[in-house]
Amino acid sequence: MTLKYKDWQRFFLFCLGLFLGTAFCMKWMEGDFLQNGEKFTIIGLEMSYQKNEVMSILSGLDNPVKTILRYHLVFDFVFMAGVYPGIAALCMMSREKVTAYGLKMLFFGVAVLQLFAWGCDIAENLYLLKWISQPVIGKEFGLYHLIVATKWIIALAGALLCLSFLLWPKKSGAAG
Repeated sequence: MTLKYKDWQRFFLFCLGLFLGTAFCMKWMEGDFLQNGEKFTIIGLEMSYQKNEVMSILSGLDNPVKTILRYHLVFDFVFMAGVYPGIAALCMMSREKVTAYGLKMLFFGVAVLQLFAWGCDIAENLYLLKWISQPVIGKEFGLYHLIVATKWIIALAGALLCLSFLLWPKKSGAAG
């Protein structure tokens, strides 16, 4: 059984619903991310805060804020189940639209890479959950940032490639 464009489209819409529902819940929780009266962000923990800032934030959290941050990360696991399969579905929708073998393989390859990005996101959350429980960050902080960067690059590249292909008018010969 081979899935066709409409099948991938339905799967994408399911993933989009999962993505939007969990994104709403996570955004709602972010208002409670306070440490010593100062707001912090998940994106800051992922990308912009230095190691000492992350340790300072996580070690200074009140128990209710730790709980909310843990809930946020649990919701993020569900969010991931919408994002990466959704991007993969976009890739497969794009693949169904092309006739050129090379493009079919490119879209398939980018779809498969979403599994790797998903794995990176899982590893990122596991690091954060570990550091919330025990805010001692060793030499793994560099690896953590590499994992985060890899996740973002693969996911954004996949989404932008497929959305640009699916949304912009095709030149002759590109679509089937």
